[in-house]
Amino acid sequence: MEEYIVSARKYRPMSFDSVVGQLALTTTLKNAVKSGKLAHAYLFCGPRGVGKTTCARIFAKAINCEHPNEDGEACNECESCKAFNESRSYNIFELDAASNNSVENIKALMEQTRIPPQVGKYKVFIIDEVHMLSTAAFNAFLKTLEEPPSHVIFILATTEKHKILPTILSRCQIYDFERMTVSNTINHLKHVADKEGITYEEQALAVIAEKADGGMRDALSIFDQAASFCQGNITYQKVIEDLNVLDEDNYFKIIDLALENKVSDIMVTLNGILAKGFDGGNLIGGLANHVRSVMMAKDAQTLPLLECSEEQKAKYQQQAQKASAPFLYKALKIMNDCDIHYRTSSNKRLLVELTLIEVAQITQPADQDVPGAGRTPNRLKSLFKHILTPQPKPVQQGAGAETKPLATHASAPHHAEAETAQPVAASTSSQPTTTTSPHLNTNIKLGSIGMTFSNILNGPKKKEYATQDQLTEQEAELDQNSEGGDNQEFTDEELQLQWMMMISRMPRAMIAMSSRMKNMIPKITEFPNVEVVIDNQILLEEIAKIKSRIRATLAATLHNKDIQFNVRLAKEDEVTKILTKKEIFEELRKKNPAIEKLCVQFGLTMA
Repeated sequence: MEEYIVSARKYRPMSFDSVVGQLALTTTLKNAVKSGKLAHAYLFCGPRGVGKTTCARIFAKAINCEHPNEDGEACNECESCKAFNESRSYNIFELDAASNNSVENIKALMEQTRIPPQVGKYKVFIIDEVHMLSTAAFNAFLKTLEEPPSHVIFILATTEKHKILPTILSRCQIYDFERMTVSNTINHLKHVADKEGITYEEQALAVIAEKADGGMRDALSIFDQAASFCQGNITYQKVIEDLNVLDEDNYFKIIDLALENKVSDIMVTLNGILAKGFDGGNLIGGLANHVRSVMMAKDAQTLPLLECSEEQKAKYQQQAQKASAPFLYKALKIMNDCDIHYRTSSNKRLLVELTLIEVAQITQPADQDVPGAGRTPNRLKSLFKHILTPQPKPVQQGAGAETKPLATHASAPHHAEAETAQPVAASTSSQPTTTTSPHLNTNIKLGSIGMTFSNILNGPKKKEYATQDQLTEQEAELDQNSEGGDNQEFTDEELQLQWMMMISRMPRAMIAMSSRMKNMIPKITEFPNVEVVIDNQILLEEIAKIKSRIRATLAATLHNKDIQFNVRLAKEDEVTKILTKKEIFEELRKKNPAIEKLCVQFGLTMA
């Protein structure tokens, strides 16, 4: 049985003309051989599998060829070429710097440079992965690299040029190798398939070329794997199955469904893709590349930027005619945001689903039910729109008619607005008529709904208390509004609840006073008299200025017109320290043994 050799070795180029995708570099090297103008050190750098070491070997053979061709190629007939082809040349040395990166290895190499070549003109030293040399080895190599013997030429190869010392770079001629294009890779794979007698589909070779990501060696390795799986007949379906690559048709299908706003079909397609084991992040990344390719296919100038087969280009152009440029731009932006947040998302599938839903809604008409379609949301109506300009409530005339009193409780402004806006439906009368009830008070004041501190009509820029006359007038209006209330009883809990609600409605201009008032606890002395003890003379004077307004608010919200509100300065024995949350917790632990036991058993502490 004939020994099997992988394609990457079997079809390794043996001449400059057989090197794929590096025409500019091979032409330069051939011209150097023809003219005899050879540098003492070369640096070949570029991605993996693009031909750096291969070109170094071809160049070394051509340098020592005794009868080179007119175009600079080696003759392959002289003793030097035969010795190289048979791997017995003593003039060409290869050193793997990854495993020989010490100072001793470099010193041993320098010793060999002193011996002149036995056959040929030059001794060529090829150092692969030169960036792996240690700093000490680089420094030991510097002097010899700068002024080597006349019969010595160094060819260095690396995939990471940035790791090489600048002093090394300045002593070499640098050649940057390019990544393999998809078209060049496909053409070379066709050549190998024809040599091996393997049938193929061009779309399958395109998948292999894209999977190789610019490396010819990787492409040949994947080609061997696919040929083994397909048993000599490389088809598109078998290649994507073998390489676990998502079918490109899924991307075309998702975009077509998004253009038709078929979200449910997209969700079914997504579920099928995820069920096959594909990652949602890879799906979004592949879909973004697909949309980018569709965008490039919209213009004939950008069409050559697509690295794919001609058949794929035709499919991209067909979809580009259906997709508008704004749709493609927005879809790319949405998917790029998803890619940024995918790694940090705790629910990755939901993020992918939301992304695809947003893409599907880009072209949806801007109706009120779809805020994702680019529509600016409607602004909420003003909360006090109907309260400030109340309308008379229509009442039903006839049997079964009922008249509901207007809600004036501070905690129900929304209900008041809703009831004012909706007329009462007729129940028994066939021709109902509506009139204004004489009992409804249309001159509603803000004090009757508890908003006694918010100057809504004048705005926040106006002064709260301009003059004493205005203050007296406001207090008189509040007192007048509270006179119409009843004499309902209330408890300390209800009093303290309405007190806190009143404080929460105070305007921003009085935020400092409202913060201090939260620490005050109103109490009932002799019903319905209410008293608040204040431990600060300055604060007492400030509260005294709005004392009448506080009384009117409490009278309206507690529904008791006889409330009397008093404030006084605290006595020495009544002044207590305001405790922090932690201090309150410690007091509870001392007074309640159950809390102490709970803290000990569970190791609870106050954060």
